Amino acid sequence: MTARTTPASGSPTRSADNRPVVRRRRPPRGPATGWVEPALAPFPWESTGGHKIGGMALRLVQIAMNAQDEAAVGRFWAQVLGWGIASEEPGVISLEPLGFAYPDPVAVVIDIIRVPEPKTVKNRVHVDLATTSAAHQADLVARLLGLGATLADVGQGDVPWTVLADPEGNEFCVLEPRPLYRDTGPIAAVVCDCADPRAMARFWGEATDWTVHEVTGDYASLRSAKGVGPYLEFVRTPDVKTVKNRTHLDLRPYPGDDQAAEVARLRVLGATDVDLGQGDVSWTCLADPEGNEFDVLTPR
Repeated sequence: MTARTTPASGSPTRSADNRPVVRRRRPPRGPATGWVEPALAPFPWESTGGHKIGGMALRLVQIAMNAQDEAAVGRFWAQVLGWGIASEEPGVISLEPLGFAYPDPVAVVIDIIRVPEPKTVKNRVHVDLATTSAAHQADLVARLLGLGATLADVGQGDVPWTVLADPEGNEFCVLEPRPLYRDTGPIAAVVCDCADPRAMARFWGEATDWTVHEVTGDYASLRSAKGVGPYLEFVRTPDVKTVKNRTHLDLRPYPGDDQAAEVARLRVLGATDVDLGQGDVSWTCLADPEGNEFDVLTPR
């Protein structure tokens, strides 16, 4: 099955059910199952003056969400974000902003990947949506509930943001207006639960070309060095990781860089190999020092 594309003019076409289709085709991604807990490793950059080993870095280009019905979940998130379908293959649907030139740090795009297993625990990785006013927040929540979202209770208590879940129960937040997120686009942040935000900031700050913006004992944030797009945030939680993450990050080397060399660099930084049943694929599956799975894609 080939992905749906637009004419050479670049103007979006429409799918059979009138969804916008964006010009670009990404290679299909396969489902992953299982989880192997990695061992922790030291952070070698603490003795190298903060420089990235070998001077290399990776780009955070997309997040991958697991779903039993990738088409339904993909349609939901396309409507939530106002994005289009970049490609649609058996078992995976890819979403990105209309007119987007992949990859670009102005957005972290989304792949929805079919898996057989249902969601069983609260996700350790979720997205926060940005709003510009109290009225915008209320309107957005109402619109999302109309699209099939449900209110979710993850023990948040009385907070100014609203916690929702998509049609398969994947939690996400609609934030109250915050100046920090005024220029991020619809996704304010990709948020990861963790035990040690400082350690996660050190690892991901060295793994990627993103800049660390804030680090405390309870919270850390990074953003593209170009100062655009969403933030990557790590929030301390008491929860223990027990299953494979249902949402994970995908990293991509720059054109001309060596994927194997980047993977080796990440292992030195504390990443470990994981076998998720992926088989013979073009990407490499790793886990960060807290066991969060992520993929290193081929250069592009």
